[in-house]
Amino acid sequence: MGSRLFGMIAKEFIHLRRDALAVTLALFVPVAMLFIFGWAINTDVKHIPTAVFEQSGSVEAQKLLEAFQNSQYFDIRYWARSHAEVRRLIDDGSAKVGVVIPPDYAKQLSRQAANIQVIVDASDPMVATSAINSASSLGADLALRILTRRLEGTALLQRDETPVDFRVRAWYNPDLVSAIFIVPGLIGALLMQTTITAMAVTVVREREKGTLEALIVSPIRRWELMLGKIIPNLLVAYGQVTMALLVAHFIFDVPIRGSLALLYVLSLVFMMGTLGIGIYVSTAARTVPQAMQLSFLTFLPSIYLSGLLFPIEGMPRAAQYLAHIIPLTYYLRIVRGIILKGVGLDYLWPNLLPLVAFGAVVFTLSVLRFRKQLD
Repeated sequence: MGSRLFGMIAKEFIHLRRDALAVTLALFVPVAMLFIFGWAINTDVKHIPTAVFEQSGSVEAQKLLEAFQNSQYFDIRYWARSHAEVRRLIDDGSAKVGVVIPPDYAKQLSRQAANIQVIVDASDPMVATSAINSASSLGADLALRILTRRLEGTALLQRDETPVDFRVRAWYNPDLVSAIFIVPGLIGALLMQTTITAMAVTVVREREKGTLEALIVSPIRRWELMLGKIIPNLLVAYGQVTMALLVAHFIFDVPIRGSLALLYVLSLVFMMGTLGIGIYVSTAARTVPQAMQLSFLTFLPSIYLSGLLFPIEGMPRAAQYLAHIIPLTYYLRIVRGIILKGVGLDYLWPNLLPLVAFGAVVFTLSVLRFRKQLD
């Protein structure tokens, strides 16, 4: 019995040695997950991109903005010249918070409560919650300091109002419902999973069965073989998008404010890149389990670093740089911009250009590699 058991164990180790890629992936994937969760994931969101429309030009307004900057939760990156510019910066995702200081801020502050408008992009509830709590805390702290100075001086409060009143307005998702943020993002995850995994597994399975070689020697042309593999996966992916939108709208009450036709067109640009990844995986894998593991390895960083579940603003700087080379990051901004904000291509094109470049390069290289293997 012992010799038979030893023989079985030895045989399995021989198989593992022959399948070095599977062993490497089995060891690397858990390490990658631990690395991502331990290093990149952070729910304490700081340095939120902020746009300021400062109309006062007073010393008091300057001190207020310094308090925002020193809080470490707000990173003033944009100086708007109108309310419309603040809206544009929030609509296109450049800024997550807008601060509007009225022209008579100093006069309001000396006579009564001064009203400061704080606009928060609530399409990401985690970032919005951090911004709202930080603004409220900052407003309370400023009010306490002003009250203390007034009571210590000769001027007395004429009203029972708070000297600084932050009027916080949450746009796009005022109730901060997590489903409204997560469900549209899952559309991108579904498209990525379908186009990468299905494409890779389909090709590898045919290679394992020997039917791919039969197709190669048949009269069918190379481009016809490629399109025959790609088009069914595209149709399935579009079917998943449609089902996801129906469930999101009718089950989770996710508002669809933008053009669905635009969403479907831009989704094709995104899928060209993910299909390219799937084709490349099919050329690297020799078995279906290998294809599944490689697909999961490409899928894993995108899920956790793209802003699908955790805000990019809360990640370390190096992780934020990684997020900006992940195609899903840009596609999520497009999906949420169309569905939640109702914006059009004039706002979305900065996120579309990286997808076009990525899709063109990756898809072309993958197809060339696949054709080389066929030859």
